[in-house]
Amino acid sequence: MSRVVVGSQNNADIEIYYEDHGEGQPVVLIHGYPLNGHSWERQERALLAAGYRVITYDRRGFGQSSQPTTGYDYDTFAADLNTLLDHLGLTDVVLVGFSMGTGEVVRYLGTYGSGRVRKAALLGVIPPFLLKTDDNPEGVDRQVFEDIKAAIVADRYAYFINFFDNFYNTDVLGGTRISDPALRASFTVAVG
Repeated sequence: MSRVVVGSQNNADIEIYYEDHGEGQPVVLIHGYPLNGHSWERQERALLAAGYRVITYDRRGFGQSSQPTTGYDYDTFAADLNTLLDHLGLTDVVLVGFSMGTGEVVRYLGTYGSGRVRKAALLGVIPPFLLKTDDNPEGVDRQVFEDIKAAIVADRYAYFINFFDNFYNTDVLGGTRISDPALRASFTVAVG
């Protein structure tokens, strides 16, 4: 259970919480919204058993990391990742991003290059720019994002219950339903 300072706001450090376990080739697991590093629990166990060094972290604004009022863009997320990799002296790293974390992997590679990265895996990819614009006609209407913000402000807990029901598609998983404890664990991670 460690932290690295990635910046500051109002004379307070912005810290990223991370966990670093095992030995071998480093694998950095980058969670999606609205999760944190604990969402990789099962994958972490399997990777450690296979002989990898596994680093999970809570992206800024999530889990045990600082929650500043700014810096929630892919350039800043990628800079945070770069600071973590520098801090740990990682090379030959495998970056694994899930959902929103995939945009962070891509932005990191585009900004900082692949010199220290051996492989990158993008799981459950979403585009790094979701908003529908003239340049992005296939994007999501602005009203969808406004509705999300309003739902979170109105009742954050109810929003996340609905979010995870839709996220895991709890009623139609090809005959396999996610367990209630697994669903509750994701909810707990999301709400802190």
